[in-house]
Amino acid sequence: MPRPSSKDRLLDAAAEVLLAEGAESLTLDAVARRAGVSKGGLFYHFPTKQALVAAMVERLTKVFDEALAQAGGRPGDFLRAYVEATIPERHAPAVPADRVTAALLAGVLVCPAALEPLRERFAAWQARLVDDGIDPAVATAVRLAVDGWWAVRLLGLSEPGPELHERTRRYLMEAIDHAARD
Repeated sequence: MPRPSSKDRLLDAAAEVLLAEGAESLTLDAVARRAGVSKGGLFYHFPTKQALVAAMVERLTKVFDEALAQAGGRPGDFLRAYVEATIPERHAPAVPADRVTAALLAGVLVCPAALEPLRERFAAWQARLVDDGIDPAVATAVRLAVDGWWAVRLLGLSEPGPELHERTRRYLMEAIDHAARD
């Protein structure tokens, strides 16, 4: 397996700082120490904390965009991919990627301007959902349900248990299928 690039190591280190120490501890010094690089090495890739947080947001949205790119061309396929990329088929405890996402959102609180690219991506995803070949109200309702569910998972706010998780997810997928037939 190839060794991660210096830039990826720095982004991973930033996520680790956020997870271990919280958003208030996200400093360039802390990230450089965690990554085992000089501050100059960090500055080469990220001259400011804002640039670092922006790169973390970009990496997060890139992974999500790659998952959405797998959508087929049938009505509702983009929305199905959105559900698939957001909510796992089987109930599972939060995974490290969920924790990194939650930590990143905390980091964005330190640097609110970094939220703008995320807002732009959500607007693009919403526009694509509205143009997914099904009733835009159904697509939006499912998206908002999935986004809320995602937030509940990230924040540990009384997520549905395994059986209800699977039933709810199946209900959303059936709503998409029904809208695609109409």
